[in-house]
Amino acid sequence: MSAAAPAPRTMSETDWNGHAGPVDGHANGMDIIACRTCGFRHAVPLPDAAALATEYAENYYSDAKPTYLQDARTDQDWAQLVQHDRLDAMARALGRKPGVLIEIGSGPGFFLEAATAKGWTAIGIEPSRRAAAFAQARGMTVHNTTVAEAVARGLPRAHAIAATNVLEHLADPVGTLQLAYDLLHPGGVICLTVPNDFSPLQLAARDAKGQAPWWIAPPHHLNYFDFDSLAALMTRLGFTPVERLTSFPMEAFLLMGDDYVADPALGRACHAKRKSFDLAFETAGLGEARRRFYGALASAGLGREATIVAVKS
Repeated sequence: MSAAAPAPRTMSETDWNGHAGPVDGHANGMDIIACRTCGFRHAVPLPDAAALATEYAENYYSDAKPTYLQDARTDQDWAQLVQHDRLDAMARALGRKPGVLIEIGSGPGFFLEAATAKGWTAIGIEPSRRAAAFAQARGMTVHNTTVAEAVARGLPRAHAIAATNVLEHLADPVGTLQLAYDLLHPGGVICLTVPNDFSPLQLAARDAKGQAPWWIAPPHHLNYFDFDSLAALMTRLGFTPVERLTSFPMEAFLLMGDDYVADPALGRACHAKRKSFDLAFETAGLGEARRRFYGALASAGLGREATIVAVKS
């Protein structure tokens, strides 16, 4: 008989402005609750929306992620494998030739570039002035604003929408997804990627290796999804999930003794190893085997990221 999975560590119950549930973590003066109202974990109290907008418009890529844009350029030979996987999954779900694709939180614009190469008319929405300028300088069409402001200015209807590592940052992820739903043509597709948080691998590192829950990082990460909670939210908002994807389970390094959380240099070394792992499949002509491997991980709820492709019902 297999051992039972460890129960989540709950500290107490809390209720904040109608958001109620057990507390699964605490950091920087904020509780992370398994919210029964929302159906996913998130921080309380939520920060002021205007202050949060200013943080991402002006400071995020200079303070919290000062090397991200350059790292993204360096990593693009590897990152495009995942970009192509997601674009191909979206094309399968859409069932027609590429049309208008809008990326929410388009960052440095490399996904837009990959989409354009596959025949999409790609448009980015990016609140960070620094990231938007980086993408615009390379010829990408990017609106330097929030989703709500971009919609108000008259975005075209989309056949596909993508958002990668965006929802965890938002004070109102539900509102953003409702705007995305309204932007999509009937039968359009959406591809959402979030960190796969409170995963079995993270819990194993916490409970067996004594790691502090490093993935709990408010106020930058306010929401904490896994495959099931993300799929449930998308279904509730009118989408039909059709495919799950993921990426290399970085937490496996922690379970093998490489504490990249405490050592940023080791973190970059572990990152280089996962790049080598993925690229080796492509060099050997075994890209489909790589995709099947990650598909199996996603089906088991494992992998560093949770990606779900869904159709507007």
